[in-house]
Order: sequence, then structure tokens, then C-alpha cells
Amino acid sequence: MRKIIHIDMDAFFASVEQLDDPSLRGKPVAVGGSKERGVIAAASYEARKFGVRSAMSSSQGAKLCKDLIFVKPRFKRYKEVSRQIREIFLRYTDLIEPLSLDEAFLDVTENKIGVASATFIAQAIRNDIQTELSLTASAGVSYNKFLAKLASDVDKPNGLYVIEPEKAIEFLDALPIERFFGVGKVMASRMHELQIFKGKHLRRLSLDELKQYFGTSADYLYSISRGIDNRSVNRERERKSIAVENTFSIDIFDKANFQLEADHIFEQLWTRFQGTGLLPKTLSIKVKYADFSQVTRSRTEETGIRSKETATEIKNELILQLIEMEKPIRLIGFQFSNFIDGEFQQLHLEL
Repeated sequence: MRKIIHIDMDAFFASVEQLDDPSLRGKPVAVGGSKERGVIAAASYEARKFGVRSAMSSSQGAKLCKDLIFVKPRFKRYKEVSRQIREIFLRYTDLIEPLSLDEAFLDVTENKIGVASATFIAQAIRNDIQTELSLTASAGVSYNKFLAKLASDVDKPNGLYVIEPEKAIEFLDALPIERFFGVGKVMASRMHELQIFKGKHLRRLSLDELKQYFGTSADYLYSISRGIDNRSVNRERERKSIAVENTFSIDIFDKANFQLEADHIFEQLWTRFQGTGLLPKTLSIKVKYADFSQVTRSRTEETGIRSKETATEIKNELILQLIEMEKPIRLIGFQFSNFIDGEFQQLHLEL
């Protein structure tokens, strides 16, 4: 039985801004964008009370919270703090799988301090982060990655939640299906049609039934509804792509809305991409039509896409290739991939 911890920093970008600028503490803060345009990269918990969320347009956030304070993102600073957090992790284990600057999985089945309790280690890590960095983190503890990640979201912010093996099925049975990772809006809507609203409803379906309704996702859904996840914590985890896509509740029929939605999705992609330290060579667009057929287009820059201006130019070129709409569109997506690594990447980052 493995012992897995998922650490998730609380409103990380916004919390760092409030830490560095005391005048922002206790106030609704949005990192990224402005009142007029752009996309919010992160929102403080004070802002979230008004419904402000990351990946939301800045104008919408400003409407929801009239006192919302916009600050420019400082990814160099966030990466610096992220490195300090990783140093704390390394005191306890070398089996660390970063998911982003602000979250990671840790396998503490065998650990550096020789403590049998993963809950004790999770609390020790949270204490170290609070004491040394004046930031708060939420933690989830369980016997696999899927459950640990679910657990870290139960008692946010600044919480610790444990899903013990004997209580996993009870926890999953009561969980709304929308909370299952990998179940998006479209799949959740389909599940509701099938009277699947919670984990217990999903678990009633056989593997064959799941294959009939959900195709290639069936094995995954069958396993997670039973608390099964055999993935290991992979410290050599290499990101292959960064993507954002949106399935529309109403199909797009005209060029103007296509352009508007594509631009918005691209801004979300850029927000997600910033601060990763990666240098992509390829930008791709995916369009799925109302009849579920789909088409993709991409462009590759061998020396890397090194600025938003270059990425925007490529994005506009890709849109032009698809904007002559033959039929209604139900989904648009953008993806960065084909990352440059090693010394060549570091050279470009330094330049």
C-alpha cells in the first residue's frame, strides 16, 4: 500500500503578490489582465467569494467584483518561490512529481525521516511552508494519486484531508460526478442523461456498459469509481503538451463568433503556458464540428516560439486556414507542443 501526498498551494500567484505587497492583503486580487481586457491567471480567495476564477476574462471578473485589484504577473518570482517549496519537499522524499509551479505529488511510502505516517509528513510540510515562506498549502493524503488529489481539494484553503483505504469507496460514492478528474462538462452532461450523478451511480455500471456509453474512457472510469489508480509518482515526468479547448453549449455558426472564441481560448492557453519554463516549437488548433468530425492545423518554428507576438501571429494564420466554415462548430482548442529541452532551451530562456 503506497502513501501518496498531493500538495496544492492556496491561490499561489495571488498569495505571493499579497505576501510581497502588504497593501493587497485581505483584498480581492486578480493576477493578469486588466479591467478592460485579458485573462485572469489567478484570483485570491477574497476575489473568489465574488465568483472570480482563473481563466476568466478580466472584464467578466471586474463585473463580478467592482473592487477587484488587477496586478501584473511576475513569473520569475513565482518560479523562485516554487523552487523554495521544492527544497522543502526534498527534506522528506526524492519521489516528487511536479504538476505545475504550485502543486506536486509526493510518494512518502519510504521517506527520509523514517516516519510511517504520511499524514504527519503532510502536516510537517505544510508547517514548513507556513513558517519559512509565510504561505499556506492544502494537502491530500491517500494510497494513490487520484484520491490524494481529490483529498487536497476537500478542505481548501489551508487544509489537510486524508482518504483512508477502507473509506475510499464511501468517499467516492458520495462525490458528485463533476468532481471526478477527467469528467468534463460534456461527459458530465451525458452522465446526467444516464442518471449518473454521483460516484455510486457510476460504480453500478459494468465495464461493458461504460464502453458502450463512453468508449475509450471506460477503463479509466471503471477504475477510479472503485478507487483504483496504479500510476506511480514519476519524478522524471516530462510534459508533452499544454492545451486548452472549449466545447460550446451552442454551436458556432458564423465567422465573427469563431474568431472571438478562438482568441479567448488562445489567451487561456497563453496564461496556462506562462511560467512553465518551456519553449515550444509547435502551435496547433483543433476544430470539432457539430457532426463530430474534426480537423487540426499546426505550424512549427524550429528555433522555438519565443514570444506572445510570434504565437499570436501563428494563431491568426491557423485561424485563417479554418475560418471558412463549412458547418457549425462545437469545439475549438489550441495546443503548444514539441518542446525544446536541455541546454538549447536554457539558452533561449536566458536570452
